[in-house]
Order: sequence, then C-alpha cells, then structure tokens
Amino acid sequence: MTHPPAPSAPLPEPSLIPVQGWHCSHYFYRWDRQAVRAIGADNAKAIQEFCDCLHDLNDRPQRLQTFIISGHKADLGLIMMDPDPLRIDRRHQRLLSTRLGSALVPTYSFVSMSEVSEYLPNKEQYAQKLVRGGEDPESPAYQAKVSSYERRLPVMLAQRLAPEFPTWPAMCFYPMNKVRNVGANWFLEPFSARTEMMAEHAQSGMAFAGRVTQLVTASVGLDDWEWGVTLWARNPQFLKEIVYTMRYDTASARYGQFGEFYVGYLASPEAILEHCCIR
Repeated sequence: MTHPPAPSAPLPEPSLIPVQGWHCSHYFYRWDRQAVRAIGADNAKAIQEFCDCLHDLNDRPQRLQTFIISGHKADLGLIMMDPDPLRIDRRHQRLLSTRLGSALVPTYSFVSMSEVSEYLPNKEQYAQKLVRGGEDPESPAYQAKVSSYERRLPVMLAQRLAPEFPTWPAMCFYPMNKVRNVGANWFLEPFSARTEMMAEHAQSGMAFAGRVTQLVTASVGLDDWEWGVTLWARNPQFLKEIVYTMRYDTASARYGQFGEFYVGYLASPEAILEHCCIR
C-alpha cells in the first residue's frame, strides 16, 4: 500500500522582508562640479531640497547616516538599514531625483543583509566551551558565567540584526571574501577549525571595546563580495589600529581577501555641502 508523503512544513509567504535580519545598503557619490555650477541661481533652493530629502521622516529607513568621504573615491556616503529593501532604495532614488542630485555621480554601492554569525555560540555551546576550558559545571563560577552570557545574548543578537548606528565621528567600510586558494580554502576547513579561528579574531576585536564598534553584513548572493565590514570609531587612529591588529589573526592573514576601503566622517547633509563647497 502506498502512503501519501508526509506533510512538509508550510512555506513562508512571499515577501521582501527577511525572516531574520534587515537589509543594508552603502552608497557612495561624487559631485559633478560643472553640473553643480549649472544649477546657478536656483542653488539655494536646490540645497534645501537636497537636505530635506535626507532629513524627511516620511517613509525614512530605520537607520540612516551620512558621511563626508575622504579621498578621490567619493565625496559623500550614505549607510541605510531597514526591513524593506525598497524603502532604502527609494531614499537613494529620491536623492538622485533632486536638483542637486542630478549633479551626483554614483561611484560605488554595496548591498547586503544583517545576520547572526554561525560562529556566535548559543547558551549550550558557550557552556560546553567553558567545560572544555576546564570550568567545573557544578561550580558557582560556571553557573554565573553561563547566566551572564544568557542575559547578554539577546542584546548581542539584536545588535547584529537591527543595530543602532553609533554617533562616533569616524567610519570605514570595506568588502571582503574568504579565499578559496589551493591549500587555503576557508570553506573546506572543518567547522571546529573555523570556529577557533573566528574566536581568535573576535578576541582581537574585543581589545578595542569602547573605541571601535563593527557591523558585519552578509552579501553572499546579493553583491560581488561575501561580506561587508563597517567600523565606527571614536577616533580615526583606532580604525588603523584595529585593522592592523586583526590582520595578524589566522582568519584574516591566511583566509582574508579585501576590497577597497572607504573612510568617512559623520556629518549632517548641511555640513557635507559646506565641506564640499556646494553651499
């Protein structure tokens, strides 16, 4: 007798909203100075329209920051996050449709999503790690550490999936891959080995707590690179120091591949225009 197939789990409804995490986009632009000059007498109105577009709270992405970008790669940059990818892209399109926006030349963009790293241990995995490190599971110290981690975990997850952007003055962004070279293929390493290397990498970053904070977003299947790293720092010097320090970790030194770096300084739309001599 033939039995009907067992019912499978219901499929999620088609949606642009991720089941977990938010969409994230980085946009970088350069000014076409000749096009700015061509605006002429309407410059003041164009400036107001440009700033209003970025300040407008109507249908605004949940997270939005604007930056002065240093160097020739771009003049200004935006970082936006929201559950709806079209809400993010609409703000980009609205900006380009302003009169000053017609003088903007897009130079680079990066599309990604927030995620919880597979290397972030849950409560049980953290407890097992403590035991492997020699902790007595019956001891009060062990119980206190597990309880403390359990309390911190929801905050850690929220900071990875829907983070608040810090208002620190310096930022840098870069895309990255894990290499697939013969003899150094990240994706052929056992999970336990990758976890150990990422734990070393995380430990290096923890030394900069309070000085640097990071957001790692996944772009696998969404952009040309696999991840994007955004760092915010209390001082630009800390950006240099943390990247240099972490390059010595095995996960980075042997398996890391990096794209172009963009460094920026947090600024309002008005301050960006003033800095770029557009006002």
